[in-house]
Amino acid sequence: MNWTHLDLTHLAALAAAIGFASGIRLYALVFVLGAAGHFGWIDLPPGLHVLAHPIVMGVAALLAVVEFLADKIPAVDTVWDSVHTFIRLPAGAALAAGLAGDRAAATTALALLGGTFAATGHLAKTGTRATLNTSPEPVSNWTASFGEDVVSLGLFWLIAHHPLLAGVLALVLAAFCVWIVRRLWRSLRRILRSAGMLARPEPDPDRRVT
Repeated sequence: MNWTHLDLTHLAALAAAIGFASGIRLYALVFVLGAAGHFGWIDLPPGLHVLAHPIVMGVAALLAVVEFLADKIPAVDTVWDSVHTFIRLPAGAALAAGLAGDRAAATTALALLGGTFAATGHLAKTGTRATLNTSPEPVSNWTASFGEDVVSLGLFWLIAHHPLLAGVLALVLAAFCVWIVRRLWRSLRRILRSAGMLARPEPDPDRRVT
């Protein structure tokens, strides 16, 4: 597939999908895009040619393996995710911006779109895993991690073959993540209140009981 002559609709869909994937499995995404460009499966735009360099691919593959293993260990995954708050978001924006070529306005717009979707995926992933880690059993953590692997692989395939569908899936997943984050916030507040770490809201003295 040739990514150098896509219209703005396809570019926006790709930016959303690449951004969201960056928030979940950044290094695997970089390796997949690099390999696809290196072997000619995708004609990457000039801004992403560097991903096909063997050194970049090798480092990305190594970090993808490390991330895969770290993501399966409770508590370690939370530390890993916390550190990557400062990596996944700008990386998602940079990868999305690389789709635009030499179009300055499109570069800015795609960077904003990619960064937003990267933040949505990352925050939902981080919050979900941190909540699951409050449980002593590791099964829920492993289930969530392998589920993220499966979703990421599906999103990678769509990015390479069906950009518009990839964008639609990213939008659906982002909406689901927003819902998950809201549920997690409510659950966290209940946990903190039950532990006495968060004060219960004071009743309004001016409110009349009917």
